[in-house]
Amino acid sequence: MKQNREQFKRLLIFITSLIIIAAFGVLYWKTWNDSYNSEMRDPFWKNGNILMAMIYIAIYVITARSVNGFKVTYLRPAGLFGSQILGILTANVISFVQISLIGRGRLNVMPMVKLTGIEIAIALVWSIAATQVFKRVYPPRRMIIVYGNQNSTSLIRKMSLRQDKYHICASVSCDEDIERIKEQILRYEAVIISDVPSPMRNKLLKFTLDRSIRAYITPKLSDIIIRGSEDFNLFDTPLLLNRNEGLSAEQRFMKRSFDIILVLIAIIIASPFMLLSALAIKLYDRGPVLYKQKRLTIGGKEFNVFKFRSMVVDAEQHGARLAGKNDDRITPVGRILRAIRFDELPQLFNILRGDMSFVGPRPERPEFTAKYEETMPEFKYRLKVKAGLTGYAQVMGKYNTTAYDKLKLDLMYIENQSLLLDLKIMLMTVKTVFAPDTTEGVSEEGSTETFREEHPQRDERELDQILK
Repeated sequence: MKQNREQFKRLLIFITSLIIIAAFGVLYWKTWNDSYNSEMRDPFWKNGNILMAMIYIAIYVITARSVNGFKVTYLRPAGLFGSQILGILTANVISFVQISLIGRGRLNVMPMVKLTGIEIAIALVWSIAATQVFKRVYPPRRMIIVYGNQNSTSLIRKMSLRQDKYHICASVSCDEDIERIKEQILRYEAVIISDVPSPMRNKLLKFTLDRSIRAYITPKLSDIIIRGSEDFNLFDTPLLLNRNEGLSAEQRFMKRSFDIILVLIAIIIASPFMLLSALAIKLYDRGPVLYKQKRLTIGGKEFNVFKFRSMVVDAEQHGARLAGKNDDRITPVGRILRAIRFDELPQLFNILRGDMSFVGPRPERPEFTAKYEETMPEFKYRLKVKAGLTGYAQVMGKYNTTAYDKLKLDLMYIENQSLLLDLKIMLMTVKTVFAPDTTEGVSEEGSTETFREEHPQRDERELDQILK
C-alpha cells in the first residue's frame, strides 16, 4: 500500500510537471510561428519548427530542473515560483538570441517579452495550485526523531517550519534500549536519525530498510567523504575508491578559463551597479568605499578580499567579530547592499587576480578559522580548494547556519566538484539573491560550536519543550 502510494506520487509529480512544460511548449510554438518564422527570409518548414520548439523546451527544462523548478513536494510556492522564473528567463533570453541569429538581423523583441509575461503568470498559478494539491493529497508525515549526544534542537526547529511536509510527533534518546527504540519507530511513518553513534545507527538503518520505513539521517563528515567515492570493481570484493586528489590538471585549467571568461563579462555588466554602490556609500558618510580584509584560500594562503564597505568606519576597532542579524554597525546603505549582495561585487577582481574562483567555499578569516579548528579540526578541509564568490553552503545555507553545517555543505561540494555542479550553483545563486532569508546575520549561538560543547544538557530539555 505504502509503495503504491509513493509510485502514484511520482506519477502525479510527472503529470504536474508535464502540464506546465506542455503549456510553455505550445505558447512558444505559437510565438515562433506567428511572430518570428513568418518574418524570416527563408521560413522553416514543419520539421524545423518542431526542432525549434524542442530546443526551447530542453533549455527550459534543464534550467528549471537544475534549480529545483519541478520539486513541487519540497519547495514552498514562492521558492517554486522563483525557480520557474529563472528557467523561463534563461530559456527566453537564449531563444531570442538563437532566433536573432537565424533571422540574420534585429527582430522585434516584444513577442518574446509578451511570451515571458504570460509564462510567468502561468508559473505563478501553477506553483500555488501544484503545492496546494500535493498538500491535500499528501499530508505531512508523522515522524519520530532518534537523537544522540549532539544538539538536535536546531534540526527540529528547521523541519518544524515545514509543517506542510513534516510533523515531528516524538523523540527518543539513543541511550534508550534499542528494542524500545524500534518499537517507537514502528508507530510512525518516518524516522530522523540525528547524531547517533555508528553502531546503533547501522542497526537502525537496517531495521528501517527491512520494514520499508523512510529514514532521514544527519550525515557525519566521514559519510560525506565516502559519498564522493567511486565504485572500484577490480576484484570480487566491492571497494569504494576515494582519490582525494581534487580536480585534475585539465579540469583546473578549464575551471580557471571559465572563471576568467565569466568574470570579464560579469565586470562589464556589473560596472554600472558598482559605480552606483560606490557613490551611495561615499555620499552617506564620506568614508572609504572599499575595505579589504585578510582571508584564507587554497592551502591556507592569505589574501586580501575586497568588498564594498557596508559597516561604519572602524567597525572592528574592538576586535574581529561576526555580523549579527540586527548589527548596529551596518549602515542603512550597507544593509541594502547586503540584502541584494552588491557588497560582494568587488570580489570579481579577486577572481580575476586568481585569489578566488566563482564557486568554492567562502573564504574565512584566519582568526575565525583558528577558532573553529579548536572544536572542529576538520574545518581545515575547506582549504583543499580555492575559495569562491559563491558556493554550495551559500545557496543551501543562510548567514545563521552553524559553522559545522556549513563545513558539511562545503565538503559535499569539494567531494563532488565539477563544472556542471559549478553551473548549477551559479544558477541557484541568482535565485538566492532574491530570497531575503538567506541574508540573515549569524546568530550569537550559531557563530561558534563552543556553546554546543558547554551545554550538552540543553538537548533533551529543549527537545521536550519544542515537541510540546
